[in-house]
Amino acid sequence: MLIPSDEELCARAREGGNAGGSEAEQELARRYLSTVRSVTRPYYLAGGDSEDLTQEGMIGLLMAIRQFDPDREAKFRTFAVRCIRNRMLNVIKAASRQKHQPLEDYISLTDGLMPDGQDALSVAGPEDEFLNREADREWRGQLETLLSPLENRVLGDYLDGLSYRDIAHRTGRTEKSVDNAVQRIRKKLTEK
Repeated sequence: MLIPSDEELCARAREGGNAGGSEAEQELARRYLSTVRSVTRPYYLAGGDSEDLTQEGMIGLLMAIRQFDPDREAKFRTFAVRCIRNRMLNVIKAASRQKHQPLEDYISLTDGLMPDGQDALSVAGPEDEFLNREADREWRGQLETLLSPLENRVLGDYLDGLSYRDIAHRTGRTEKSVDNAVQRIRKKLTEK
C-alpha cells in the first residue's frame, strides 16, 4: 500500500465534507503532533501550560491544512511549521495584552454573603493596594539582588512573552544560553 504524501493528504482534507477529508486531517494531525510539540516547546503562555500551547499549535496546523496552496512550490511541512509558529506568537501577544483582565479580576456579588444575608464583601481599600505595591517592590528588589544582570534581563523579556530566539537576539546570546539562564532563574526561585 502506497503511503500518501503530506501534500496529497492536505488536498484530500481540503476536499471537505466527506469522511476521507476528515481522515486525512486526522492523519496529518497524527503525523505532525511531535512537530507541533517541538515548535511550541520554547514558548511560554502566561496563565497556560504546555498542553494549552500544544492545542494552539494544533489549531495552527489545522489552519495550515486549510490554507496550503501547492502551486506556491513550498513543502507542506515548511508551511505548517510557519503557521504553527505564527499561531504561537499571536496567542502569546494576545495573552500579554491582557485585554480580558477586567473579566478575570471581577468581584462576584454572591460570594462572601454571610449566612444571615448580610454582604461581607471585602474590597481592598487604598491601604491594602499600597501595601501590596510595597510588597511587590520589595520582592522585585530581592529578585534583582538574587539574579545576575543577564538573568534579570532574560526574566523581564521572558515575562513579556518573548520567545527564546527573540531574547537571544536582544541579549546577543545563543538560545541555549537563554534557556540556561531561564533554568537558573527557576532553580533560584524554587530555592528561595
